[in-house]
Amino acid sequence: MTHTTENADRPAGHTEPGSTDTAGQPDPAGHTEPAPTDTPGPTEPGFTADGTRAGSVERPTPPPDSFTSRSPVTGETLAAYPVHGPLDVDRTVRRAREAGVRWAALSVGERRGHLLRWKRELASGLDTVAGTVAAETGKPRQDAELELLLTLEHLSWAARNAGRVLRRRRVRSGAVAMHQAATVVHRPLGVVGVIGPWNYPVYTPMGSIGYALAAGNAVVFKPSEYTPGTGVLLAELFDVAVPEYAGLFSVVTGAAATGEALARSGVDKVAFTGSPGTARKVMAVCAESLTPFLAECGGKDAVIVTAGADLDAAADAIVWGAMGNAGQTCAGVERVYAVRQVHAALCEKVVERARSLRPGAGPDAAYGPMTMPDQTAVVRRHVHDALAAGAGAALGGADSVPASGTFVEPVVLVDVPEDSPAMTEETFGPTVAVNAVADEEEAVRRANASRYALGAAVFGGSGRAGAALASRLRAGAVSVDSVLGFAAVPALPFGGSGDSGFGRIHGADGLRAFTAPQSVTVRRFAPPVDLTSFATPAATKARAVALMRWLHSRR
Repeated sequence: MTHTTENADRPAGHTEPGSTDTAGQPDPAGHTEPAPTDTPGPTEPGFTADGTRAGSVERPTPPPDSFTSRSPVTGETLAAYPVHGPLDVDRTVRRAREAGVRWAALSVGERRGHLLRWKRELASGLDTVAGTVAAETGKPRQDAELELLLTLEHLSWAARNAGRVLRRRRVRSGAVAMHQAATVVHRPLGVVGVIGPWNYPVYTPMGSIGYALAAGNAVVFKPSEYTPGTGVLLAELFDVAVPEYAGLFSVVTGAAATGEALARSGVDKVAFTGSPGTARKVMAVCAESLTPFLAECGGKDAVIVTAGADLDAAADAIVWGAMGNAGQTCAGVERVYAVRQVHAALCEKVVERARSLRPGAGPDAAYGPMTMPDQTAVVRRHVHDALAAGAGAALGGADSVPASGTFVEPVVLVDVPEDSPAMTEETFGPTVAVNAVADEEEAVRRANASRYALGAAVFGGSGRAGAALASRLRAGAVSVDSVLGFAAVPALPFGGSGDSGFGRIHGADGLRAFTAPQSVTVRRFAPPVDLTSFATPAATKARAVALMRWLHSRR
């Protein structure tokens, strides 16, 4: 089906015709810097010029009010999408708010039923969604399928647990307010704006979208301009599953200017995934209206390997965490600190495994291309600077990162100076630095000496020893004897601190993140001494104060 600007009641999730033509420099999470001009004019969302479904016909020259998504493997145009301007975004938010009023009025069980129908629709359409993800990101099809499976787990958990987590609960009133019954309930915020990344265009934004919907909110989603088709498809499948709530989950497409318009649109919270620099800009916009802001801004995650670790297991996990998805994982492995007595043996095992990996677009490829072409230059700079500063290349080197092209061969660096960009900045490529440390103390100190604090992993010889080291790390999520183990556990919160952002998605904390707690007291009886009445004699109040003071001085 096609949609036009005159159809104000189109189903939620189909993009609105846009008016903002943006351009700019993308950051590592797929967002771009704001562009100065707007050019009005309608276009068909997700369809080609002759009206066929997007992706079936190449459209090399889109009209000025639209942009194209392209295959990072071939450069081929996949589809054209509208660039939504402020008026389009405002209209979409208003419509979402109207639908959200009805959604919030539903019982928890009714919302659960609707969301589980959406989950089943996503599962039934997994081949289509995974195909779209693979086409837009270049990642292997099975990686896209794994991303979808993890998403289904999280959506199921959010739908099934929202009632338990957010229901009204009683709290103790205390001695002074013993005559009051006290309860707290978590109520939906209203409309949540979600700005998503390109590296995991389903799993990552759904950590906000699914949990916000389960908490009773409406959602307006701006996917990355590199993966707009994935976002549009998610919303289309929601409409198929829950047609009676058209507009509840809607998508707007475009680059940075569209994201800025969403932040200015009056949404009740913005959940953002991207680089620290872009997060600061979006947060500054939100600050103008005191709009709450949640940010996940990437990481420089470290793995600690102790003398008692299973080196084969550690090496296998390190290579997967560093090279999977071409290293384009915010909580992937970028730094490794191994105690000196096992460093050489660990490096040998890491190199042995990484050497067998080949990037490419075929079914046998271990990983795909750099989804964002400019990221290749960042990876090349990090590798070149590390080698120039005295690091060694246990596998690959500067030649592994092409001056032009998007496929990067695995790179394993050793003895990298700690002030090198390869150790301090997010590389976001299939590289890993493995440094030797004197002992566990030094490993913890170096792992924590980063402005990022998102994820980490520990291989410590035993679960107990690993957990003890994990408790000393600043990271928001730590896996022991695995990497990214927390990503598959929906009940666990996810998020970081420092340049990794703040706030949490997933788990009970992720549900509460999209609510406003309301405290309620109900007077059950008249208190013996009413401290909130002018009618109570001063002497009576003084005796009550003296009594409470005496009690608190002895407890």
